[in-house]
Amino acid sequence: MNASALVPLPVVLPLFGAGLALALGRSARAQRVVSVVVLVLMAGIASVLLARADADGPQVMHVGGWPAPIGISLVADRLSALMLLVSVVVALCVLLYSLSQGLVEYGPDTPLSIYHPTFLILVAGVANAFLSGDLFNLYVGFEILLAASYVLLTLGGTADRIRAGSTYVVVSLASSIVFLTALALVYAATGTVSLAQLAGRLDELPSGVALMLQLMLLTAFAIKAAVFPLSAWLPDSYPTAPAPVTAVFAGLLTKVGVYAIIRTQTLLFPDSPLSDLLLWAALLTMVIGILGAVAQDDLKRMLSFTLVSHIGYMVFGVALASDDGLSGAIYYVVHHIIIQTNLFLVAGLIERRGGSTSLERLGGLARLSPVLALLFFVPAMNLAGIPPFSGFLGKLGLMQAGVDNGSWLAYVLVAGSVVTSLLTLYAMAKAWNRAFWQPSLEDEVSAGPTTDLHRKPVRTDPPPVSGKVAAVAMRAGMAGPAAVLLTVGVALTVFAGPLFGLTDRAAADLRERTPYIEAVLPGGAP
Repeated sequence: MNASALVPLPVVLPLFGAGLALALGRSARAQRVVSVVVLVLMAGIASVLLARADADGPQVMHVGGWPAPIGISLVADRLSALMLLVSVVVALCVLLYSLSQGLVEYGPDTPLSIYHPTFLILVAGVANAFLSGDLFNLYVGFEILLAASYVLLTLGGTADRIRAGSTYVVVSLASSIVFLTALALVYAATGTVSLAQLAGRLDELPSGVALMLQLMLLTAFAIKAAVFPLSAWLPDSYPTAPAPVTAVFAGLLTKVGVYAIIRTQTLLFPDSPLSDLLLWAALLTMVIGILGAVAQDDLKRMLSFTLVSHIGYMVFGVALASDDGLSGAIYYVVHHIIIQTNLFLVAGLIERRGGSTSLERLGGLARLSPVLALLFFVPAMNLAGIPPFSGFLGKLGLMQAGVDNGSWLAYVLVAGSVVTSLLTLYAMAKAWNRAFWQPSLEDEVSAGPTTDLHRKPVRTDPPPVSGKVAAVAMRAGMAGPAAVLLTVGVALTVFAGPLFGLTDRAAADLRERTPYIEAVLPGGAP
């Protein structure tokens, strides 16, 4: 069965749905139906594409019937189809969460008519980036999702969101300028932007020219992926957005940058002279990111720093440039998309139940809401890499690949991975203890002044915002999507064998390059 005709649908459907949702802006119910139906259809299509790509090789659609390199090619191979499926599942869960939260229907600061169209445009941009078969279309995918993210990040127009959005816009525009400049230079040097054709032509360039192009592309993608030292913008931008927006950003936007690094490093620069540079970047991203997380007293900021830190694991696998390293990186990307999104959704539930995400103000949530405690504990331990969760399996695979590499720098990365995992466990335990185990501020007020040196002194008069007063009863509609992602995270452990088999095959294809090139250019790369 040839599934090539399905390849453009993950891009076309959300764009069509966005237009329809905008036209139905006066009816919140109609917008909900359109958005949910579009994402459900996308999930089904992505599943078919993944199955066919795994069985028959890359599925290719030449838009308008114009073959590459003349026309635009959309390619669903094992890697892109897997990323597409995971991203759509996450987007659907986030959308259902946001509907139950009331972000769209009755949020006092949220423009009703734009949320659904903008969300669907974001999903279309992500899908286009994953499926793109040429650098320019990849750039277009980035710009589509970034334009939508600007709107979502500043929903409500509060001062904090506008300030964070301004930083995000400036950084994103800078990365886009670097990417566009690199794109122009690539075309000037090779006469093409087709990834399949570039795989052959870049090898013919002088080594200095190829190195310059690689550095520029890596810089653009590293900004988008939040790789140190180009990651300072993320912890200040994400926490101010509404919980569903932060969740989808954390799960998807940085991973599109990671995907671009994986695709270009393996297809265009297979014998990279920058492997050691990437290893150092991975180490610094892991360690400095997690040190930032440990220092935080706000749950959203803590999770934002852990997001940065664990990007380092993915870069580690890419830098090793081995089948096992790439397989571990792909598995870890899947794991991290699910778990990080789950934790940000749970952070939204904590804010709704406790009235704040400040660990100084929270407390006693395990007694008030045992379900919420479970929803946080499982993905938190998964992120920390506690056996037998998928976080442990992914890190173990990456560390084994590092040991197999045998270089002293790879061993340093293995040690850095262990330290980062332990510090992640410390950060998650700190959040769990303060938010769930320790007494709430209101309980401490009734019991008398606290002597806990880790908390701010409690006033003897009632605090201005009490966790119990500010809390809103947690809705099943909000907890449901978080529970689904928790279940998917556990399933990554239960079905780790088949999933690692898939990532092994994807990594082998990436290293071989031939399946991708021959699928796009049947005669080979001219």
